[in-house]
Amino acid sequence: QVQLVESGGGLVQPGGSLRLSCAASGFTFHYYVMKWYRQAPGKEREWVAGVTIDGGRKDYAESVKGRFTMSRDNRRKMVYLQMNSLKLEDTAVYYCKAEGMGSTNEYWGQGTQVTVAS
Repeated sequence: QVQLVESGGGLVQPGGSLRLSCAASGFTFHYYVMKWYRQAPGKEREWVAGVTIDGGRKDYAESVKGRFTMSRDNRRKMVYLQMNSLKLEDTAVYYCKAEGMGSTNEYWGQGTQVTVAS
């Protein structure tokens, strides 16, 4: 059974930090590109960051570049999103997504809520 389980969300003040985690199971993790998305209330889901299968390349949305860092651990089948200097506009549900290399397989987690408020 394929599972992506996010954790680490919560309430944080502006300027604070959070570290999101995503635990993967049920598929061959190291063959999948991993991405983070987020969806704020009343808005469409948007891509936040992505990492290649070996972790060698990471890309970020302009809105988070320099503040967020994505990483993966293929041995533990985990991906992480370190979020620093959080802003009010970072408030959203954050989702982990797996995209299979050379296939149409893709999987989503259930999301974790991040709320930035003073």
